[in-house]
Amino acid sequence: MNNIELEWQHLKRDQLAGQMFETEKELACHVIWGLEHRGEKGQYSVDFVNVRPHLHSFT
Repeated sequence: MNNIELEWQHLKRDQLAGQMFETEKELACHVIWGLEHRGEKGQYSVDFVNVRPHLHSFT
């Protein structure tokens, strides 16, 4: 298991377990808060990358 997968496992276990979310946006917010909390607890910075593809219009 790589480091990203390991962090995801910890996040699910420690921050998200047993919770229900009404919307995908609510889940996303809790994932972000959980990542930030883990970063503060572990004393490391957390950076986010936008992985959405850029849409180009061809005219």
